[in-house]
Amino acid sequence: MATYDGPILDAFTHFLPPEYMEQVIRRSTNRDLAKRLTAIPMLSDLERRLAMMERWPRYAQVLTLSQPSADSVCGPDESPALARLGNDGLAAVVAQHRDRFPAFVASLPLNNLPAAVEEFDRAVRQCGAAGVQIDTNVQGVPLDDPRFFPLFEKAVELDVPVWLHPYRGSRPADYPGEAKSKYEIWQVLGWPYETSVAMARLVFSGVLKRLPTLKIITHHLGAMIPFFEGRIGSLWDQLGTRSADEDLSHVKEMLGRRPVEYFRMFYGDTAIGSSPAAIRCGLEFFGEDQVVFASDCPFDPEGGIGFIRDGIAAINQLDLPPATQQKIFYGNTARLLKLGQAAALQETNHA
Repeated sequence: MATYDGPILDAFTHFLPPEYMEQVIRRSTNRDLAKRLTAIPMLSDLERRLAMMERWPRYAQVLTLSQPSADSVCGPDESPALARLGNDGLAAVVAQHRDRFPAFVASLPLNNLPAAVEEFDRAVRQCGAAGVQIDTNVQGVPLDDPRFFPLFEKAVELDVPVWLHPYRGSRPADYPGEAKSKYEIWQVLGWPYETSVAMARLVFSGVLKRLPTLKIITHHLGAMIPFFEGRIGSLWDQLGTRSADEDLSHVKEMLGRRPVEYFRMFYGDTAIGSSPAAIRCGLEFFGEDQVVFASDCPFDPEGGIGFIRDGIAAINQLDLPPATQQKIFYGNTARLLKLGQAAALQETNHA
């Protein structure tokens, strides 16, 4: 087994600045999420997070806010201020501890699109955000709705990635006769489904066709897409043959090539529960240049340590060539974020 000993840049971790977290808990009506947020100290305790990271001297994190997003907590008049509070809080952490947190990802008030575009621009140009995080749907509205296209255009204009994070609550239920999704199926299985559907909508609506340089990092390694490559390839090659009530021939003509090839344009992170087999599957689908290491810290059973430790071990178990390991653990994310070479991170973490 080829054990990697170089620098590691964790592309998808979550942190809530205390002031932001206080406002979210005070304003949110979602009891499930409030319970989850308060049960994980390392989600908002910076000193505790830094102490945990000492286990890996050459390890750093890209910070994103966790659920719930500002637009799911506040109305359109108040969500811009809450989003700014969260983004400014993350920017302050990066400024203070750039060796451990070299970058952060901004969140947007997506129920107020003019303010969202403005905050996107401010967060990147003034605060140094590496990109933006967008949920797989916005209060039930799909991302291929034309109102969201300016956000993807802005990502291309600024040349920054979009971090795609799944979200689905316990309602709707899995079956029509029930009040809610049981046994947390809505999260464990529902979130990968949400990601897969959002990816499909962006493909078939032509967003990736219109914006071929758009970079989208999908959480949980593209969710269902790599595993169902065979179905995605063969069945969507037959798009329209199963629909008697609409003509979908224009979609295939618009795309101009096989749908599966558009799905390969996404990036995937390795936050997949530390499964070597799943990582191998995603790596074979997206390719070594479009997979980035991520832990989803601190949402593991140990409250922050487990997914980092086990995620590193899972990639080591694949016995990949050293050059491929370096790309996954550091190089691909550093390239997307326009950071320096691996030596820069190594020097700062040993300073």
